[in-house]
Amino acid sequence: MKILAIETSCDETAAAVVCDAVEPDKRIISNVVNSQAKLHSQYGGVVPENAARMHAETIGAVVNESLRFAEITVDDIDVVAVTAGPGLIGGLLVGTVTAKTIALAKRKPIVAVNHLEGHLLTARLCYTVDCPYLLLLASGGHFMFVEVFAVGHYKVLGETLDDAAGEAFDKVARMLGLAYPGGPEIERCARNGDQTRFSYTMPLLRNPGCDASFSGIKTATKIHIESIPNITDSDKNDIAASFQNIVTSSAVRQLSKAWHLTSSRPARIVLAGGVAANTELREKVARFATQMKLETYFPPIALCSDNAAMIGWCAIERISAGFEYSNPDFKTLPRWPLS
Repeated sequence: MKILAIETSCDETAAAVVCDAVEPDKRIISNVVNSQAKLHSQYGGVVPENAARMHAETIGAVVNESLRFAEITVDDIDVVAVTAGPGLIGGLLVGTVTAKTIALAKRKPIVAVNHLEGHLLTARLCYTVDCPYLLLLASGGHFMFVEVFAVGHYKVLGETLDDAAGEAFDKVARMLGLAYPGGPEIERCARNGDQTRFSYTMPLLRNPGCDASFSGIKTATKIHIESIPNITDSDKNDIAASFQNIVTSSAVRQLSKAWHLTSSRPARIVLAGGVAANTELREKVARFATQMKLETYFPPIALCSDNAAMIGWCAIERISAGFEYSNPDFKTLPRWPLS
């Protein structure tokens, strides 16, 4: 089975061709991503109208490139898959209209995919990962702990009460005058910084659940920055290191609580989303898993951020699990919770 997948939920215009090969390393036939980072960097974040316009201008070329790289034509595709939500409505509409047009013109079935479910199943695209497992999804727009029992059967144990981790990284980077996207910039500065110089209070210490909060950390960082009259690169490095340390430590602390709240006590921990590319977060999650004698799975860096390969694989998983194809008239959903 070959699937043409399209992803346009935020600021990445992406298309991929994936198949249901048994060997994980043979499943991605092509995976093309056109980043809009340069476009949005001048604003310090994603401007929805600009993002939608760029999606519309590039989606045709990106789809064609994915087919060319896969050395097939659209006639060779068995199914079309597309992100139908959640995300920015303008970008989602570009992707869904394109996918529906291809499916209608070529008489192919279509699968509307939840972007979050795509992240949830990315590890199973890359590795042989049995269910159940506990997933930490950390991205620019989402932060949640999900117990994955089977394809289509999920339980959200906790999520951010305010900012997502990636959103906090972007905002702090902007405060420091760093480029967008902020995550890689913060990590780069943190390598040369002292993570003990600035102190923070661990959020939600008295909260019995595993929800997360990053707005207080962001505000504390703003106060630290404003307390330095003539901030230097060395100061910025120390702030970045201290900020990154509290965010990753808080995430893993809540991950531990989430695992103890699971009903299945899964033997596997999976990390996904754009922030999953952060080296310090990976190291701390791996350390926690080692202490608990759990397996860990981290998708390759290229598959942490938004991409169409994960959307295509999610469609394959759902088809294989017996879920029906989508009605071609499905709605685009800017809000689409996993529940």
